[in-house]
Amino acid sequence: MKKIFFAAAAVFAVSLFSAAANGGSGTMDMDKEQIHHSSGKAGVLKAMFAAGCFWGVEAEFAGLKGVTSTRVGYSGGHTKNPTYGEVCSGKTGHAETVLVEYDPSVIAYDALLNAFWDMHDPTTLNRQGPDTGSQYRSVIFYFSPEQELAARRSKEQLDKSGVHKNKVVTEITPAGPFYEAEEYHQRYFEKKGIKGSCHTR
Repeated sequence: MKKIFFAAAAVFAVSLFSAAANGGSGTMDMDKEQIHHSSGKAGVLKAMFAAGCFWGVEAEFAGLKGVTSTRVGYSGGHTKNPTYGEVCSGKTGHAETVLVEYDPSVIAYDALLNAFWDMHDPTTLNRQGPDTGSQYRSVIFYFSPEQELAARRSKEQLDKSGVHKNKVVTEITPAGPFYEAEEYHQRYFEKKGIKGSCHTR
C-alpha cells in the first residue's frame, strides 16, 4: 500500500508542477501560442503581412519606430521550402510575406495594421500595381486571438470608411510556416541604395 501511495503522490506532484508551468491551465496550447507569438527577445512580438512585392513592404515596415527587425519570405502556401522561382510560378500557393518583430511598448499592433492598409491597395485581388498573381495577394497572418480580433475589426472599419470604392479583399488567416526568402531579397532596397518602395503609396 505504501508503494501505491507514494506512486500516486509522485504522479500528483508531477501534475501540479505541469499545471503550474502552464499557468494552471493543464495544457500547453496557450504556452505554445505565446512562444510562437514571441520573438524570443524580451518584450518583442511577431506580426506577419503580405501586401504585394515584399521588397517595398519590408522597407515600409522597417522604417517604423518600434519595429526591431524584418525578414522577407514566403507563407500561406502548401509546399515546403519553396524557392523564389517556384513562388513566382504561382503553383506553391505562397504569398510574398514580411515577418515583423516589434516592441509593443513603442508601437502598437493597431499601428502596424494602419501602416499595412496605407502601403497598398487592399481591394485588388491577387494584384498590386503591375505585379499580378496570387503571390502578390493581400494577407494578414495572425499569431494570436488578439491579433485576429484587431485585424478583423480594422478591416471592417476600413470597409465602412469609404476610403476605397471597392470592397477590401484582404485575407485574414492564422500564421503558418514562414520560409525565409533567399538572402539577396533581404533588405533589398537598402542593399541597392533605393529610396521609396515598389507599388506602395
